[in-house]
Amino acid sequence: MNDAATLVMEKPAAEKARDAVVQWLGRFETALTAGDPAGVAALFAQECHYRDMLAFSWTIRPVLGVEAIAKFLTEAQKITGAGGFVLAEGRTPPRVVRRLGVEVYEAIFRFETRIGRGFGVVRLPTTTPRRAWVLMTSLDELTGHEERIGSRRPSGDAYSRNFGGLNWLDQRNKAREFADRDPEVLVVGGGQNGLAVAACLGQLEIDTLVVDKYPRIGDNWRVRYHSLALHNQIQVNHLPYMPFPPTWPKYIPKDMLGSWLEMYAEAMQLNCWSNTEFVGGSYDPATARWTARLRLVDGTERVMHPRHLILSNGTNGIAQIPDLPGLKDFAGDMFHSHGFKSGAPWRGKKALVLGTGNSGHDVAQDLHSHGVDTTIIQRGSTTVVSIEPSAKMNYALYEEGPPLEDCDLIGTATTYPLMIRGYQAGVKRMVEADKDMIEGLKSIGYKWDIGEDETGHQMKYRRRCGGYYLDAGCSQLLIDGEVGLLQFDTIERFGPQGALLKDGTVRQADLLVLATGYHSQQEMVRRLLGDETADRVGQVWGIDAEGEMANMWKRTPHEGLWFMGGGLTQSRIYSKYVALQIKAIELGYISAAMPA
Repeated sequence: MNDAATLVMEKPAAEKARDAVVQWLGRFETALTAGDPAGVAALFAQECHYRDMLAFSWTIRPVLGVEAIAKFLTEAQKITGAGGFVLAEGRTPPRVVRRLGVEVYEAIFRFETRIGRGFGVVRLPTTTPRRAWVLMTSLDELTGHEERIGSRRPSGDAYSRNFGGLNWLDQRNKAREFADRDPEVLVVGGGQNGLAVAACLGQLEIDTLVVDKYPRIGDNWRVRYHSLALHNQIQVNHLPYMPFPPTWPKYIPKDMLGSWLEMYAEAMQLNCWSNTEFVGGSYDPATARWTARLRLVDGTERVMHPRHLILSNGTNGIAQIPDLPGLKDFAGDMFHSHGFKSGAPWRGKKALVLGTGNSGHDVAQDLHSHGVDTTIIQRGSTTVVSIEPSAKMNYALYEEGPPLEDCDLIGTATTYPLMIRGYQAGVKRMVEADKDMIEGLKSIGYKWDIGEDETGHQMKYRRRCGGYYLDAGCSQLLIDGEVGLLQFDTIERFGPQGALLKDGTVRQADLLVLATGYHSQQEMVRRLLGDETADRVGQVWGIDAEGEMANMWKRTPHEGLWFMGGGLTQSRIYSKYVALQIKAIELGYISAAMPA
């Protein structure tokens, strides 16, 4: 070695990541503002994924492939007028991470459009940092109509020390009554989704009313079975603007969550009517308003005419009761799992639980804990995953270090093909972690599966909201014989005493719980809004042709009709996008229905 040689020190990884992203953003803006499809195409890898959250498309839209992405962005740019693409200060800095086995420079950036400001995520493979593998853009706020938070919070002058006038409580009571007006947005369902979207709408000054059929906000959780707690950890479940206290347990009990929702509605100053049932409605294109019928606690009806109707009454709304041979002849107690509270009344008796999803297993475990001789009836193959360590793996992003809002942004960058690959990789780790449990279940004749296309329970949830169980302990009870297992195909029919088996024996029962799932969201629309509206909207929930959730969190084919559904993570992330779309419609930026 030449002693005079200069030692060149390699840049730290974080610095290399920053340089690569800054250079890419500069080239991207130059090509985009020039309307140069070839220039934009040159900035993407052969395999590339783009997902837009309103910023360029005013919907939730994925675009795949170099040519398709370049064409979409350059065409949309003519209207969007995006620019100022720079690293987002105050957000997680560029870093080197591994996504689906690919080492990338990952960064959060910000930009502006003609009508708002946004954030995005870009991933550049470290081996080819001049070409993006993944890009996501999202609208964050509308210029001149920003959320009233932080430095833009209300001054309080309207009610502070308002001697001789209405104080804050007077004004809140008046706003809640809707005595002299109708809301611009009517939200049906006061669970996490309804409250989250109402909170976001409130910060954009959209007059909103939430109606819920239960006596108190939060009762949709309180009325569930006694032992229920959330199956995913607290760090992924915060609601907009108000995170859970750091003193709370990892897995939130259902009554604790119900009380939080009630407090959240008060703290966020949401207009909520409990004991109020939405019984039906129709839309008038001439006035661009709904006629919504609300049944109040005293049996009277109030008719309202909102411009927007958001159905947020859950992906599991209307209980599905199967028409099975002899079921109506059963002489014992029988009801759907939706109405199950506790196994205590059946102590010392026998129970059959039909269904092996989350509800079926949890109900069986609760019955067993109360001294009920319990047997689960399995109708079809089920994906079973341990809550820890396996199910927890799906939320590893939230344990990497970035704050919640950054994790939410990073998580939304995933397109459907990448989601599938991610879940397939995760399932392999889950199966290895759960191999003893899986072998034990199979040894007793339990029908276990790995999920469609080996994607496990997560895609079952997204595709049909069922067919899986996050194990809270019932699997070991089954393996040990503490809870019995009966395959449905061994049953000839049901009868007064229980299940008549094909071998001529009877599996006796005093109680039959039907953990048989729920009707589709489209069926709920059909019952509430009629056949024409249901047919026009089409599929709700499940995967659409683009790989997104069908008609969720975005404009639908029916003007003024919206759907909010999913767990707390989804309600937090997507409520803001729904609120921004509704605000944009009210400002005249976009049409009320999603163009075909």
